[in-house]
Amino acid sequence: MAEAVLLQRDPGPPPVHVAIIMDGNGRWARARGLPRTAGHKRGAEAVKTAAESAAQLGVQYLTLFGFSSENWKRPRAEISDLMGLLRYYLQNELDYLCKQGVRLRVIGERKRLAPDIVDLIESAERQTAGNCRLTLIIALSYGSRAEIADASRRLAERAAAGLLRPTDIDEGMLSENLYTADVPDPDLLIRTSGEQRISNFLLWQLAYAELIFLDTPWPDFSREDFTEALREFRRRERRYGAASA
Repeated sequence: MAEAVLLQRDPGPPPVHVAIIMDGNGRWARARGLPRTAGHKRGAEAVKTAAESAAQLGVQYLTLFGFSSENWKRPRAEISDLMGLLRYYLQNELDYLCKQGVRLRVIGERKRLAPDIVDLIESAERQTAGNCRLTLIIALSYGSRAEIADASRRLAERAAAGLLRPTDIDEGMLSENLYTADVPDPDLLIRTSGEQRISNFLLWQLAYAELIFLDTPWPDFSREDFTEALREFRRRERRYGAASA
């Protein structure tokens, strides 16, 4: 709670929506002579730290990049381990999410996930739907270009059916057809482990987000890291294309 007190001394509210690219599980494990699975397990614990920190610091939405559409190219054994971890947490962490007041949502191409995982996701979303302290969004089998293409395809189908005119399609209409249609765009993006790129994550939604890159690998991501990122966010002037005051 000390971090929350420190943040209260800073001017301005916390970001409404924080997105995080959770990078560095494999490098964390390799640096310790451990299998990549160990990094993923430790990274899953860091998810709980991030969710708890977000809720305590006044963030309303937290979106985590859990598994990209490109990650399907990884070795089959690693994918199997990741999916096993996903099953475990979906089955065993629902009580924790409810006690913390966390609503869970999953975005991405569910058709590529195993049917039993899809069932677990849908069940978790139903059981946490009434929680309102924090909305935790996990991007699984997610790629932003595919998301934008899918939204464009739906609009094109409606236009072809005569349900709307192509000239009526605007930015707002496209936003309403994304996976995040009812979620405010992220104010802040954090990426861990030193890489400085967006990696096909929320490309449309991050148009005006502040970007913060940390050297800390995701398994070591702490409440202090989250707090300092929010303090850095508050130090920045967000102009949205306008001139500085």
